[in-house]
Amino acid sequence: MKAKVYVTLKKGVLDPQGKAIHHAAETIGYNSINGVRQGKYFEIDINTTADLAHVQNEVERFAKEVLSNPVIEDYRVELDQL
Repeated sequence: MKAKVYVTLKKGVLDPQGKAIHHAAETIGYNSINGVRQGKYFEIDINTTADLAHVQNEVERFAKEVLSNPVIEDYRVELDQL
């Protein structure tokens, strides 16, 4: 089983890296792009014998406490049962 965790900046939080990417895109001719927000993506390999509800809770806690900064970032967890 794999867990996928997407971490993004909350709305209203400035994103200088996204702004720099947007500027670079415009510079090389991508003029139809209105804006860019950057984030982080994690794939976590999970023990396949673990209970699904336990895995969901554990990955949610891991995303909140380790992978993201809850003050300025949101996260979303998806479980992919192979």
